[in-house]
Amino acid sequence: MIVSEKRVKIDDPKKAAAEIQSQLIKEGEDSGVQEHFWVIGLNNKNVSKYIDMVSLGTVSETIVHPREIYRNAVKRSCTSILLVHNHPSGVLTPSKEDISTNKRLVEAGKVLGIEVLDHIIIPTDDTDTPPAKSYLSLREDGYM
Repeated sequence: MIVSEKRVKIDDPKKAAAEIQSQLIKEGEDSGVQEHFWVIGLNNKNVSKYIDMVSLGTVSETIVHPREIYRNAVKRSCTSILLVHNHPSGVLTPSKEDISTNKRLVEAGKVLGIEVLDHIIIPTDDTDTPPAKSYLSLREDGYM
């Protein structure tokens, strides 16, 4: 489901995390209790063409497949994408599944000629204690 077609230059993971966090705020108070998986499609200047929420899961997982991830990127002639998902637990450490899913999606992008620039995890813990960090970049943290 396309949630935004706003054009924004996204040249670092902090900006991508902020865009998705603003989407969660629009969804409402309970939006962070389930895992969501978004794709941000980018042109060759790293300007967003769309934000697509491709999967809504449970409190601990969401299922994604390359065909859903790349559908709109192909239709809209994107040169790259950013992957973003939330962790309702607030814990930013990527799971084994996060890492293996990311690897599979990167490989699919290579076949299509659409680069995965980063995979970002954002916390959506509903406790009163804010997380120490507002996102984790798999690229910056050496997982990609």
